[in-house]
Amino acid sequence: MPGFQNTADNADIDLGRLFASLGRHWFRILLGALLFVAAAFLFTWTATPLYRGETRLLIEARESVFTRPDASGENERPLLDEEGVTSQVEVILSADNLRRTADKLNLAAEPEFGAIGDVGPVKQFLILTGLVTDPSQLPVDERVMKTLRENLSVYRVEKSRVIVVEFTSSNPKLAASVPNALADEFVAASQAAKSASNVDATDWLAPEIADLTKRVKDAEAKVAEYRARNGLIVGQNDTVLSTTQLSELSSELSRVRANRATAEANLESVRKALDSGSTLDALPEIVASPLIQNLRDRLAQTRAQIADLSITLLPNHPRIRSLNAQIANLERQIRAEAGNVLKGLTNTVDTERAREQQLVADLNRLKVESGRAGEQEVDLRALEREAAAQRDLLQSYMTRYREASSRQDRNYVPADARIFSRATVPSEPYYPKKLPIIGASFGAGLLAMSILTLLGELFSGRATVPAGGARLEPAREPELIEAIAPPSEPLAVPMRPVAVEMQTNERETGVAGAARKLVELGSGRALFVSPEGDEAAASSVLVAREIADAGVRVLLIDLTSSGVAGRPMLDSSALPGITNLLAATAQFTDVIHMDLYSDAHVIPSGTVDAEIAMRGIDRLPMILDALDSAYAIVVVECGPARAESIRRLVGNGCQLFVSVIDRADDLVEQATKALEAEGYKDLTIVTPVGHVSPPTVPGRNAA
Repeated sequence: MPGFQNTADNADIDLGRLFASLGRHWFRILLGALLFVAAAFLFTWTATPLYRGETRLLIEARESVFTRPDASGENERPLLDEEGVTSQVEVILSADNLRRTADKLNLAAEPEFGAIGDVGPVKQFLILTGLVTDPSQLPVDERVMKTLRENLSVYRVEKSRVIVVEFTSSNPKLAASVPNALADEFVAASQAAKSASNVDATDWLAPEIADLTKRVKDAEAKVAEYRARNGLIVGQNDTVLSTTQLSELSSELSRVRANRATAEANLESVRKALDSGSTLDALPEIVASPLIQNLRDRLAQTRAQIADLSITLLPNHPRIRSLNAQIANLERQIRAEAGNVLKGLTNTVDTERAREQQLVADLNRLKVESGRAGEQEVDLRALEREAAAQRDLLQSYMTRYREASSRQDRNYVPADARIFSRATVPSEPYYPKKLPIIGASFGAGLLAMSILTLLGELFSGRATVPAGGARLEPAREPELIEAIAPPSEPLAVPMRPVAVEMQTNERETGVAGAARKLVELGSGRALFVSPEGDEAAASSVLVAREIADAGVRVLLIDLTSSGVAGRPMLDSSALPGITNLLAATAQFTDVIHMDLYSDAHVIPSGTVDAEIAMRGIDRLPMILDALDSAYAIVVVECGPARAESIRRLVGNGCQLFVSVIDRADDLVEQATKALEAEGYKDLTIVTPVGHVSPPTVPGRNAA
């Protein structure tokens, strides 16, 4: 970067000399720390030792599974939740609870609670100066309550139902007795409150039960009277008798109609068989007749005899003719009997029809009665609901009354808290802790004296030196070709000293000509193919810088596998780039970087493995389109890419450049022909050979 000249006359701090002063004045620092220790030792020696007692209570429902009321499960939650336990802390700190504890322990007679004549000299001095109120001027109860609140600490253990009661006192026995007595008073008060609630419940329930009993009787009497007056006789399933009969009659009517339909079908089938003269063997009614079955058996026997005799006798034989006459007679008898069956079926159909008509009439009559009963049942159900509600309420009250009475008679009202850890008389004071206080005083003394020593050294001016300026020479911009190909890897073709750009024909140009062409044509995208490899990739970098120096917003994208185009433009080769964008591991703001030597922006090859990045190669055209909308020109270095590989990179207004070092190289000729064969006729051959970079602009950062 350009050099700078520090012209300020300020003084700088010599840190070595500043901290060396601590070693020079070590004795003074140690002596000051020892004075702090002496003061701390005097304080701990003269301070009144304080003792602390601790009692712990657990807020819980003390009811067992055998004594718990039916509705207690609904009432336990408000007490056992976080708000309920916190409320119990306030109950312990209530004035009534503290006052009962103070009276039980006679705290007014304790010197610590401001008994008359027991005020120490220090406190007497504070009283005389008006800094402290004279305890003898306060009422005894107020004095005791004030001291008790100051030394008492009651809190709830986080995420639990445990309440801790702590009390601090100079008397170890008092430190243990006060929290124990306070916890006992709280448990007793809780039990007394539940007992009082139980008594109030029984006193209220007794007259309520008596009143409800009378109301239940009246409601049930109204139900019975209404039912009798309207003839609403109850049948099965607590339904009105007419409704039950209607249901049964409907079922009977359905059965009769089914029987009638079956009889009509049988009658019709027999009638058709007789009228058509067809065989009657397939009719179930004919087959079921015993007489017809007997005649059919005789007919079969006669036909069998004819068959036997026909072997020896002629058809006109008297015996054969007699048997044929018997067959005709039997068939007439079968048909006559079938006619009788038809008459029986006709009578059955008539009977079923008459039964159906009778049931329909009865059903219509019951419908009318059931409708009237349904209207009356509305009022009846209302009366029954009222009676049931009164009866349920009475039953509930009687159950609760019996439970409350039994607890009152047996004096069983468990409190919703128990003391599981009582305070014991402490053997050692918790304050003052001599060793921690003396150790902390020694450390504080060392720190305070060290700070004072450092401040004295600074204010004396002994730790300051004059500030000197230095001028940094600007770094020379390295040649791009050298940055791409290190000296250990010489270019394939040596650089030819050329003072002006190459201009062999219309298709060949230099770096400045390529940049001018892109700016004048307003091309949004430029693709650079470098058949010779990394050496020729310098053209895209130099063109991008030329465009940026012309004041045009330009971005270079390095699509080479080696990252050769982005490396000389940045100060690191491990920056996120296009592969990170394709792999969706970075955003646009993460992969766009500033060129160290121009105002151009660059997207390097990136840090993601190429195989992983290729999975998102379909996103590359969308990425280029998005960058086209943000930059005037997007320069894409494709490296030695094949003609078919760059097809997805070509967009509207895109210019294609072939970057070469040696125009006569076979690789250049082959790449040019391949591109033209793929339809890229408008090619421009550009070379970085002979390009001279402009001098570094003052103020621009340089690596």
